[in-house]
Amino acid sequence: MTSVSEPCERCGKSASDFHQPMSAPALSASPFTGLDSARFAQHLSQRGHLPSWWLETKKAAWNQFNALPMPARTDETWRFSSIGSLDLAGFNLPEDASVHIPHLSAFPHTAEIIFSNRQAVGRSTVPAELAAQGVIFCPLDEALHHHGELIKTYFQKLPANLGSEKFVALNTAFTGAGAFLYVPKGVEVALPFVLQHTLSGANLATFPHTIVVLGEQAKATLVEFFVSGERDAHQLVSGVNDLHAGTGAQLTYVGAQNWSRDTLAFQTNSIVAERDARVLSLNVHLGGRQARHESHSRLLGTGAHSEMLALTVANATQEFDQRTLQTHASPHTSSNLLYKNVLLDTAKTIFSGLIIVEPDAQKTDAYQSNRNLMLSDTAEANSLPGLEIEANDVRCTHGSTTSRIEPEQQFYLQARGIDPTKAHELLVFGFFEEVLGKLENEDLHAALIELIKSKFKK
Repeated sequence: MTSVSEPCERCGKSASDFHQPMSAPALSASPFTGLDSARFAQHLSQRGHLPSWWLETKKAAWNQFNALPMPARTDETWRFSSIGSLDLAGFNLPEDASVHIPHLSAFPHTAEIIFSNRQAVGRSTVPAELAAQGVIFCPLDEALHHHGELIKTYFQKLPANLGSEKFVALNTAFTGAGAFLYVPKGVEVALPFVLQHTLSGANLATFPHTIVVLGEQAKATLVEFFVSGERDAHQLVSGVNDLHAGTGAQLTYVGAQNWSRDTLAFQTNSIVAERDARVLSLNVHLGGRQARHESHSRLLGTGAHSEMLALTVANATQEFDQRTLQTHASPHTSSNLLYKNVLLDTAKTIFSGLIIVEPDAQKTDAYQSNRNLMLSDTAEANSLPGLEIEANDVRCTHGSTTSRIEPEQQFYLQARGIDPTKAHELLVFGFFEEVLGKLENEDLHAALIELIKSKFKK
């Protein structure tokens, strides 16, 4: 843990060193006890300076949230999920930034924005040469002021449809800790952009929303971290991403979450790839009591490609629920999905994935695989891969494997003096390397390894 006045391990700066330091307004404590209509009205009044269409969007989302029922055990999109523990009561919005920001591994990057309890507390600006080319990287509220039409064009351009529509509506209603990355036509950015969302304090909620837009032939990487300031805090998170790659663009997105052990977390990613675009998305899941992640990749242009990757370490009584959809809407498109889960103790994972090939999407090449490594006899892995094909000239495969560590491997390591915990760690990274090796950036690769290692130190 570190105070905002202490150096950040990624860049060596403190919050006061950032080019554009930002501080939260001094507000009195909220008189409300939860995310009710009165609390929403207060949230809306605090954003009266933003565009009217944005406020109307929030109002509509709040009405939608209240109209939609909570998930039920009979809902196919929530099959195998622990429905009874989806309790949204008692959470409130933080109004002041925390003095604690968890340290994360350092790696070179282009620019970063750090949010603490929904407030932007640190920011390094986009280098002048990139800004001159039209690159934009800023908090969402700022983008709404200066780039409102761009936000309006890409904000939730395509609806959520994998089961968490109620929680996506809650995100829209209360989102404030968001960011916007725009890379215009032909611009290539070598080093990643970095976002960090930190939530500190008990019974608090945050609703981050990130929008990434790459123009024609643009190239960029965004790395987004989601972390709790305390190990055991009771928290609620509902995050959304809109990722859009224009014609011939190359987008890499990495999202890594290490929420507290008592966090109820939802994350919904929408990925759009236009003609000849390539999108690689990697999500790392470590924290949370119950965490659900939904990702829908839409291949809308000929020659588009999507690489959907995920790594999960589930221990104790954690539940990780993963729902994916690969939609091929144009011919000669391809997608590859590889989700790897490691399970210990009495943890539980759920993977439900579907490849849809629409009638005009001839010559589709799609692959989907979920692989589970069981390090416990009491853990539970559920896997439901599926295909829905309406074209007749395609190559689509899907599958799932669940296996245990070979006793010989475990014995080999322990016979050389390696304790069981360290042995598990080594075996996990051997299992994960197939996915991590797909990252071109070696510094980012190393940073993710350090983050995953932290799971084994607790």
